Order: sequence, then structure tokens, then C-alpha cells
Amino acid sequence: MNPQKKVDLKLIIVGAIGVGKTSLLHQYVHKTFYEEYQTTLGASILSKIIILGDTTLKLQIWDTGGQERFRSMVSTFYKGSDGCILAFDVTDLESFEALDIWRGDVLAKIVPMEQSYPMVLLGNKIDLADRKVPQEVAQGWCREKDIPYFEVSAKNDINVVQAFEMLASRALTRYQSILENHLTESIKLSPDPSRSRCC
Repeated sequence: MNPQKKVDLKLIIVGAIGVGKTSLLHQYVHKTFYEEYQTTLGASILSKIIILGDTTLKLQIWDTGGQERFRSMVSTFYKGSDGCILAFDVTDLESFEALDIWRGDVLAKIVPMEQSYPMVLLGNKIDLADRKVPQEVAQGWCREKDIPYFEVSAKNDINVVQAFEMLASRALTRYQSILENHLTESIKLSPDPSRSRCC
């Protein structure tokens, strides 16, 4: 395996406090799960290199704090991101109901808006018994917004890799589209060499 292209992508993971964003990220990057809970203050960053097709991707994944008091500060980390994981806890209805706010915050910081910004939704903690958000409700929310949905467990490593890699694939497609559009616009701005000027 010697992929020709190398691309750096910035991904963010957002959602309410306690939904398992840090656990999902550690499961994806390090294949580890920690039972003890620690709140993320601001943001932390982990990196992972993956290969998709003929492209080596360096994913820089920003784990953002879910506390309300950090929301305005955390939203500054969204700028320049190439894709977003929205996360909620299937045992916490409030975390699901807050998704519209989290999604709105992210979309408000993304430039350019005309490109479809890749997102995936993760319903975490499916390993727990006291589920409050039915799968059909989450799928309906995603259908309305055209966002893929994954039922995941950071603890038992269910669907975590699939979710992150779908986001990475969509982010790469968007990146390539923006690059292609930029190159096309640059070519259009170049003078036409076939037209010669004479006195």
C-alpha cells in the first residue's frame, strides 16, 4: 500500500455533556475504553492516519466540551473543519433534543456554506438497557436532514470505525470537490493564450 495522495482533514465531534464523545474518539483512535468519566474542558485533539482508496488521510479530530458554559468558546473550534460527528446518548432524551442546537451552531461557523457539509449522527450507549430515544425517532431526524445515522457503543466498539470512516470519506469527497471547483475557477480567470493582441 503506497497511496499517492496525502490529505489532512479536520473533523469535529459535538454533542451534549456526558454523551460519550471522548470515549467514542478514544475507541476509534486507540481502541480503548475508560470507565471513569472526565469532562472535556474546551477541546482536545487526537490524530489518526487512515487510507481510503489511493489517498492517505491524516484525520485531526477535535473533541469538544459539551458544557453549556463553554459553548461560545467551543464553537470557535468548528471553523475550518471538514466534517462533523453529532453525538447523543440513546438513554438521555435531552441530549437528543439538543441536536438541532448543536447542528445549528456548527453550520453557522462553516464556510463556504454552498458546499454540502458532511455530518453523521451517532446514537451512543446502545449497550445500556434503559433506552429513551427509539431508533426510529433518530432515523427520522436524520432522514429530514439527509445525515447518515449509526447506533454505536464506545464501550463495546460497535459501529465506531464505520461511523468515523463514513464521515472521513464524505469529508474527502467534499474536499476534492472544493479543490476541483477552485482549480476550475483559476483556469477560467487565466488569460486566453490563443488570443493575440496586435497593434
